[in-house]
Amino acid sequence: MRYFKKKFTFWENRRITRRHALFAFGYSLVLSTTLFSCSNSPDNSQQQAVSSASNVASGSNTTADKVIRIVRSKQLTALAVLEQKGILAERLKPLGYRVEWPEFAAGPQQLEALNAGALDIASTAESPPIFSQAAGAPLVYLAANSSDGQSVSLLVPKNSPIQSVKDLKGKKVAFQKASIGHYLILRALEKEGLKLSDIESVSLPPPDANVAFSQGKVSAWFIWEPFVTRNVQNGVGRVLVDGGNGLRDTNNFISTNRKFYEENREVIKVFLEEVQKAQNWAKNNPKEISKLLSATTQLDPPTLEIMHKKYDFTLIPITEAIIKKQQEVADKWYSLGLIPKKVNVRDGFLTTEQYAEITPQEVLAKK
Repeated sequence: MRYFKKKFTFWENRRITRRHALFAFGYSLVLSTTLFSCSNSPDNSQQQAVSSASNVASGSNTTADKVIRIVRSKQLTALAVLEQKGILAERLKPLGYRVEWPEFAAGPQQLEALNAGALDIASTAESPPIFSQAAGAPLVYLAANSSDGQSVSLLVPKNSPIQSVKDLKGKKVAFQKASIGHYLILRALEKEGLKLSDIESVSLPPPDANVAFSQGKVSAWFIWEPFVTRNVQNGVGRVLVDGGNGLRDTNNFISTNRKFYEENREVIKVFLEEVQKAQNWAKNNPKEISKLLSATTQLDPPTLEIMHKKYDFTLIPITEAIIKKQQEVADKWYSLGLIPKKVNVRDGFLTTEQYAEITPQEVLAKK
């Protein structure tokens, strides 16, 4: 287990039970070259993979005998709105549930926890679910979200001589392996006729990458908000390119595992209804959401209002086009030898009828 504790920072940050340790051992055999990402966490090296009792949503029913654990978001997202307002907790009280909000370093760690039974609802970019499926996990795609490409950026040091992606050849570039940062650096390099092998890839979770970047140990870092804004504001980095203008061609996903889906469809339906309401509220109230999330993001409201323009705040229906694009990404990772087997992503998607049961009508109407 010494090797795996060194390999996976997820396990370094918390004490695990014997059952989880055995699971991690088997899981890690499949993922020995990969970590699972889009992160919802700030630069805090002491983040825990599983929440403590203090992470129970405020206002939740402590006498409830069932718990739904939803990933904590520290970005400008509907999930952050739901936690801060306590809306979902109140809605689920009559159903006998209380809500907990565990915090994770990035998407890969979320899905590792999802399959270890330490998380019920994850929110990631396109790649973590694919790596999870490649590991044989019974993942279910519950909903798709807007791509929010501008919220993910390639940072270089403020005074770096690097002026284009081509200048990255031979340089050290940090990103969370299997994350949106990993996917977008691949896309950015390919647009310039380069390959991943043309750079020196440095696989680090966001907190560690943040330290490496600030100390000048890497030449660039593909990362999401609020890391981008913090580094720019602090005069540490500048944006070389972001995921906008067509660079990002995929969506974000809300996912769960098959068992939770089968046993909690009513709860999932309520959850997605509240996510949609929170999306609409966030889109139409930039000043209010900025004030609401200032403390949790550790950014002032005016800065959050600027960041707000980088997000679309939109749930979109699962379509054949989305499934096809997800398959293209899976095939790309397989062709590069970064997942151990060819993945049929459709195994994780529901039928049209099943989506109709849980997806808000307002979202379905967008088809």
